[in-house]
Amino acid sequence: MQQEGNILKMRTEAVSPVSYYLPVGNDEIPMNQLIGAKIKLEFTGQINCISCGKKTKTSFAQGFCYSCLQKAPEASESILRPELSKAHLGIARDMEWAKKHDLIDHYVYLAVSNEIKVGVTREHQVPTRWIDQGASYVIKLAKAPNRHIAGVIEVFLKSHLADKTNWRAMLQNKILKDIDLVQEKRETAQLLPSELQKYIAVDDTVTFLQYPVERYPEKIVSTNFDKQPVIEGSLSGIKGQYLMFGENQVLNIRKHSGYYLRVEY
Repeated sequence: MQQEGNILKMRTEAVSPVSYYLPVGNDEIPMNQLIGAKIKLEFTGQINCISCGKKTKTSFAQGFCYSCLQKAPEASESILRPELSKAHLGIARDMEWAKKHDLIDHYVYLAVSNEIKVGVTREHQVPTRWIDQGASYVIKLAKAPNRHIAGVIEVFLKSHLADKTNWRAMLQNKILKDIDLVQEKRETAQLLPSELQKYIAVDDTVTFLQYPVERYPEKIVSTNFDKQPVIEGSLSGIKGQYLMFGENQVLNIRKHSGYYLRVEY
């Protein structure tokens, strides 16, 4: 079969293992059923901004044209640095957007993809955010009423915990084992000043995630459409937002949001 169109990051369903769907134009390709099969992805050279839809020669911040990078609310600096959100002060690129995305409950969480890391996500992005990062197990640390406070909590913990995923170790499934996340949560909570401890989440549920992977690569060879417009091979697994091909080739799908592809499978 063949489908073509602009792609977006893969949609996921939190089952075991996680189910992946690749948006291509107006359709979706169920990716789990292609594990073990040969697929071909061909970049046509066309890139469209995922915000305004205009053609762009260069994609910024995983899918935006330069203009939208500067103006679109979904590309604001608080996306990567939640503590910079000023929506609680009535300041935002788009307050209506901010009311739905910044001025809502956010979780600060502890996740294990290789080592323990701290992160922030909107309430409605649970567990999608964790899956996109390739986390193996996760616990909610704190529940904040807006993005800014969640970001402040994260900043306090950055000197004690990693705040970024080691994507290479994650793709090789090099996971720290025998970690008691409930105990880690208790110890981490004590690092926070008293005014932030009131946000500690009561829920101690540990969420475990499994991914559709036949085999994990021993070495990582990262590829992208800017250097290699045709990527093909046997799909050996999917984790985070990465496709794994053959023995060691990996492709970050989210990085190529807005790229116009022809997909054969």
